[in-house]
Amino acid sequence: MAKQSANGKRPWHLTPLVAMSDAQYQQWVDLLEARTGIFLPPERKSFLLTSLSTRIRELNHKDYASYYRYLLSGKEGDVEWEVLVDRLTVHETRFFRDQHSLDLISKNFLPDYLADSGDPVRVWSVGCATGEEPYTLAMLLDDYMRKERAGRGFFVSATDISLGALAAAMRGRYRNNRGANLPAEYAERYTRRVDSDYFEVNHDLRQQVSFTQFNVIKPAQARPEEMDIIYCQNLLIYFKRERRVAILEHLIKHLRPGGILILGPGEITNWNNPLMKSMACPATLAFQRRADTVNEQGGGA
Repeated sequence: MAKQSANGKRPWHLTPLVAMSDAQYQQWVDLLEARTGIFLPPERKSFLLTSLSTRIRELNHKDYASYYRYLLSGKEGDVEWEVLVDRLTVHETRFFRDQHSLDLISKNFLPDYLADSGDPVRVWSVGCATGEEPYTLAMLLDDYMRKERAGRGFFVSATDISLGALAAAMRGRYRNNRGANLPAEYAERYTRRVDSDYFEVNHDLRQQVSFTQFNVIKPAQARPEEMDIIYCQNLLIYFKRERRVAILEHLIKHLRPGGILILGPGEITNWNNPLMKSMACPATLAFQRRADTVNEQGGGA
């Protein structure tokens, strides 16, 4: 119990929640995996407890059990689930995060791929978080088209499960530290200073990127489009291997013959699909769809 202060009032203190049992933890793990595919191993229990306890106190629920029941309570629970998912998904990212992968696109892939075609280039950023990744890809493509393929169009589709992250992405406003890796030329052309702490992506570039909510474990939600580049980094790490494979098998249905799939290093091992061939790239995990393959469903999934 807290001691009284000099003025006779009890100092503020945080009342701890009742401890979560192993059975309760498994119940939360099962719910999260069933709805999002994300798997939380036992060593991440503290992360879950911190996120849940913060939200429980904000809503004045008394314990984990009552909050769990609230999440399953119908429309109100559905709305609250969106808030919780935003808390439980990691949005830490930055512009030009993986230069090796970007070099693969601009130096190895685009020159040969675009040689004989005039179609717009379509890119899918899967698990786009707060938008730094798709805006980076848009900058890269715009710069390449300016210098190498004048007049060639492109479009970036960006998806994430978190509505909160997508709202931030559509605003396109970021703290300065998120743009620490931005080349000076790109920062000058594609962004503007808001104040001493923030910058924002220019309107014209934002128009080249569309943001849509998408849950990767529900493939029927995806648009039936073929992409030239699918960029899916630091997403698969949240899933069990069998789920990772299922996600990849769906993604490649949206890849044009000759298109590429770029993952984070080490996100999948010993994955083989007859439609795909691995690409030899330093510090990058990438696969290319074989040029002689055709989607059975006419380009859709």
